[in-house]
Amino acid sequence: MSSKIQLYVDHLFASPYSMSVFVALVEKGLDFDIINIDIDAGEQHSAEYAKLSITRRVPMIIDDGFALTESSAITEYLDYVYPDGPLYPRAPRAKARARQLQAWIRSDFMPIREERSTAVIFYRPTNNPLSENAQQAAHRLFEAIDPLIEDPEANLFGEWSIVDVDLALLLSRMVMNGDDVPPKLAAYAKNQWKRPSVVQWTAQARPDID
Repeated sequence: MSSKIQLYVDHLFASPYSMSVFVALVEKGLDFDIINIDIDAGEQHSAEYAKLSITRRVPMIIDDGFALTESSAITEYLDYVYPDGPLYPRAPRAKARARQLQAWIRSDFMPIREERSTAVIFYRPTNNPLSENAQQAAHRLFEAIDPLIEDPEANLFGEWSIVDVDLALLLSRMVMNGDDVPPKLAAYAKNQWKRPSVVQWTAQARPDID
């Protein structure tokens, strides 16, 4: 395979899915170039991008001519092809649980994701309070993950996994906006935010937005 992977991300460096793949590549110690796609301008729908991407979304990687989108598909691919620095637990049941949580985090909690976009993390918080629906979604999240996090300075499955980043980001939508989050879960999210690969993502230069 070629020595350099290409990673296509949103130009604002605010997509949680772009962040997940960026962190995965850094954790793997892989050499990669970043290409920005202006989502607001619709660059993901250009003929050139559409030739490479089935879904016309970001993130996308190109690895030795193989183009792949959808972040969880990318991280699974990277874990299989580049086994050093595992992104998921190796034990079958732990891996299955990790993938369950990852899929749940990405497919549910729409009220939280709509009312607390990642702009509150990477740009500025909002003064709008969470709606009743968002509060109910948050309570459901807290109730489910509280038993999984015994020590806020530890990881979900003992060793770090990419799911720790995905969960921490969902929690951080509320933590960094000043919403009520149980102290243990808030501490867990803040601890994950200190991970060097995550710090590299947060340090990316972002354009101003209105």
